[in-house]
Amino acid sequence: MFSLEATRPKPAEIEALRGVLPPATPIYLSSVIGKDPAALAAYAKIVRMAGFEPVPHLAARGFASAPALKDVLVRLRDEATVTRALVIAGDRDQSVGPYVDALSIIESGTLQAAGIREVGISGYPEGHPRIAAEGLTQAMHDKLVATRRAGLAAHIVSQFCFDPARIVAWIRYLRARGISEPVHVGLVGPTRLSALLRFARRCGVQASLRGLIRSGAAFALLGPAHPGAALRALAREGGLGEVAPHFFSFGGIVETARYAVRHADSHSP
Repeated sequence: MFSLEATRPKPAEIEALRGVLPPATPIYLSSVIGKDPAALAAYAKIVRMAGFEPVPHLAARGFASAPALKDVLVRLRDEATVTRALVIAGDRDQSVGPYVDALSIIESGTLQAAGIREVGISGYPEGHPRIAAEGLTQAMHDKLVATRRAGLAAHIVSQFCFDPARIVAWIRYLRARGISEPVHVGLVGPTRLSALLRFARRCGVQASLRGLIRSGAAFALLGPAHPGAALRALAREGGLGEVAPHFFSFGGIVETARYAVRHADSHSP
C-alpha cells in the first residue's frame, strides 16, 4: 500500500480524503521546527477518526527532555492509538534536549513503553548534503540493529528523488549490504515546478530535479510534474524486495491522494 505525507493538514482536507483513499492508508505527519511537538497528537487524532493510519514524525532534536518525549508519545497513544512513528534527527543544527539523533530515541526504550511497535527511519537516494555516503549507510545499519534489539519492526522512508535510475540503484545498494527492511520510496505528487524548486533546495535534491528538467519534461514548466516514471521503473525492476510509494504532498494532500489512487497501485512492484 502507498502512503502519503502531509504537514499540518486541515480537518477539512482529512475529511475530503475519506472519499478518495482506502481505509487505513498511512498518513505521515511532518514535524515542524518551532511548533510544539505535542500538537502532533491533535492532527493524529483527526487522521485516526477519519479511518486512516497516523504515522507522526518524531524529530529527536526538538524534544527538550525525556518527560517531554514521553508526554507526546502517551498523547499519541491515548488520543490517536498511534503504533507507528517515523523517527528522525530533525532539521535543527543543535538539539534542545538530550536526544541528538534518531538512534538516541530508539535506544531510550520510550517508544515501546508507549505502545509504538514499528518505526520508520530515513533514507537518502540522492545522498545527504552534510553526511558522506558511508556515514549514511552506517547510521542506517546502527538504527536498524537498535530497532531489532528493542523488539520493534522497522521500515525505511526515503527522501524524495526525481531520478528513477538513482532510486533503483540506491535500493539495490541497500539490499547488497544486507538491509532487507521494506522501503517506502519518497516521490513527489503532482506539484508545480516553482514548489518543486523550493522544496528541492531545502532538502538537497537539486541534482535529480535538474535531470528531470534536462530530460525534456518541459511540461513541468507549465503544469504539474508527475512521478510516473519512477513508479514505472519500480514496477518493472525485480529483486528489490518490499517496496512501496510514499508521496510528499507539496501540491496539496487531496490532489496527491487522487493521483496516488489512480496510479500508485497499478505501478507497484
